[in-house]
Amino acid sequence: MHQIELKINGIRVCAAVDDNARLLDFLREDRGLTGTKEGCSVGECGACTIIMNGRAVCACLLLAAQCHGAEITTVEALRHDPIGVKLQNAFVRHGGVQCGFCTPGVLMSAKALLDANARPDDAEIRVALEGNLCRCTGYQPIIKSIKAVLAE
Repeated sequence: MHQIELKINGIRVCAAVDDNARLLDFLREDRGLTGTKEGCSVGECGACTIIMNGRAVCACLLLAAQCHGAEITTVEALRHDPIGVKLQNAFVRHGGVQCGFCTPGVLMSAKALLDANARPDDAEIRVALEGNLCRCTGYQPIIKSIKAVLAE
């Protein structure tokens, strides 16, 4: 067991975690933050993307114990964030959401991008989304949604 202390969505959390507990499982099972999805479990699909210390990362690839001292943002926090709200609204308006399974991870990758670069070009948007797989939209509506936020 490891004792960890971290911030999740701005809230200080102290917890004991098993040595082999993934961050993904800690968020979903222990903290009830089920917006972070499990897809492939090997960091290939991006469904579990969260923001850790300002960077988009796959929660399935991190042990919870590795996150001691980290600041974590999950998709649940976007409803309280001006950029997050704009992204969510744009995804609905421009068809960036279809089945919705990949959407939390894509939103988190987009949020991390816009936090780091308020005016990304098309190539930078595409690079930021490289780790997120979507089987429904063909990516164009996702990119259009992100670009709509830039136009606001």
